[in-house]
Amino acid sequence: MDNNNVPVYKLNDGHTLPQIGFGTYQIRGMQGVDQILAAIQIGYRLIDTSTNYDSEGAVGEAIRRSGIPRSAFYVTSKLPGQYHHRDDALKMLEESLLRLRLDYLDLYLIHWPLPKRDNYVEAWTALVEAQKRGLVRSIGVSNFETAHLDRIIEATGVAPAVNQNEIHPYWIQDKLLQANQDRGIVTEAWSPLGRGSDELKEQTILSLADKYHKNAGQIILRWHLQRGVLPIPKSGSLKHQHDNLELWNFELTADEITAINALTKANGRVNNQDPNTYEEFN
Repeated sequence: MDNNNVPVYKLNDGHTLPQIGFGTYQIRGMQGVDQILAAIQIGYRLIDTSTNYDSEGAVGEAIRRSGIPRSAFYVTSKLPGQYHHRDDALKMLEESLLRLRLDYLDLYLIHWPLPKRDNYVEAWTALVEAQKRGLVRSIGVSNFETAHLDRIIEATGVAPAVNQNEIHPYWIQDKLLQANQDRGIVTEAWSPLGRGSDELKEQTILSLADKYHKNAGQIILRWHLQRGVLPIPKSGSLKHQHDNLELWNFELTADEITAINALTKANGRVNNQDPNTYEEFN
């Protein structure tokens, strides 16, 4: 699909994001540049990176090599946990811009709340300031639970534009998705297909793939879209990159959405990363 035809979500700050993005976790170096550039050439414009992914340099280089104006892209990066104090956070955002060789970011997220350390409110105040300075257009969070969201909103009066969370058929996050929607926050999904191939082999998914003449990944990504979730799939494969954009020519029924929701598990996280306890530090 041509990028001009990818629908957008309107954010609570007036900016927009395409309804699907390209993830760059474990995509780095010169091979990473080639993979990201291939994704750009077939239509991706929302590129998701992070200081912790070590892919910011590759993202910036791919954007420059594409020959497409910077204004056509939506570039996201994320604040590492060890830099939650205000001055550190602002410097790390500047460092991300230097690595990307960009003048601004479209979206900057606090990567994890790290509530045991309890500095995420200070980090959020830094992002609010960075937005006022024009370093970033939209600000958001990642892996924040409802209590974390309410605390930063109460402290600053500013709601995140985006909350990027682990969401896939084994971990559907119904309550958190509703909490984000209630607060006017767009939900992004990392690991939207899960990790590994188990979810892609579920009979519920495979039956729908057969019905719609799609692959299992496309069924899951369409499920995200119909729940109002913005998926960020990662793929180094050009075929998968292309397939992941072919989502707007079919529609699942309400019963089919419910059937996929039923695949959720009590312990469905891919790596047991509970935001209330997870320590991001290497």
